[in-house]
Amino acid sequence: MKGLLLAGLLSLLFISGCSDGQDNTLFNRGIYLLVDTSGTYTKELAKAQQIINYTLAKLYAGDTFVVASIDTGSFSEKDIVAKVTFDDRPSKANQQKRLFQEQVGQYVKQVKSSSYTDITGGVLQATEFLNEKNTRDKTILIFSDLKEELKEGYVRDIPLSLQGFDVVALNVTKLRSDNIDPREYMNRLEKWENLVEAGGGQWKIINDLEQLDKLIQY
Repeated sequence: MKGLLLAGLLSLLFISGCSDGQDNTLFNRGIYLLVDTSGTYTKELAKAQQIINYTLAKLYAGDTFVVASIDTGSFSEKDIVAKVTFDDRPSKANQQKRLFQEQVGQYVKQVKSSSYTDITGGVLQATEFLNEKNTRDKTILIFSDLKEELKEGYVRDIPLSLQGFDVVALNVTKLRSDNIDPREYMNRLEKWENLVEAGGGQWKIINDLEQLDKLIQY
């Protein structure tokens, strides 16, 4: 993880040089990061910040980046923590990145743990947002243990429409109950893989966050 952070920081230092003269507006990417805020998973938010900083360093003009929380009811724009589409001027893009980091930092300081985990609602919101942006590449990152717990009355038995989307689960931590019965962990992974692929999307799990470098690239 230290290597990931260092690479991200180095990339941020040289982002202006990398962006000069490079027109990526025809190859723009949309990345929507869903961050689990339920229960003890809020303790993982420092890792989420590192992922955010690393992702920022890898994005160029025309790319869109969104960070949103997964909480009780996530099918809502109110859960968006920060969003940006990067300007083609390097100085402006760097300013946007600094503001994005500040917004995320403020969020992490004041976030409260959620009693429920509406992952499906978050994915639905992400697909709606990125489809509207019409980016060439569409990636949904899910920073979560993938255990969905819905408040009574919430309906999420809805087919996902994910044609053209890459859905990547990050930092899928094991729960105490998983240590007792590993089948619970495996069943969660299989459930989400089946849901994503049934909707036409590509599914991937990255628990070794050093592997992000292979995901976020042109």
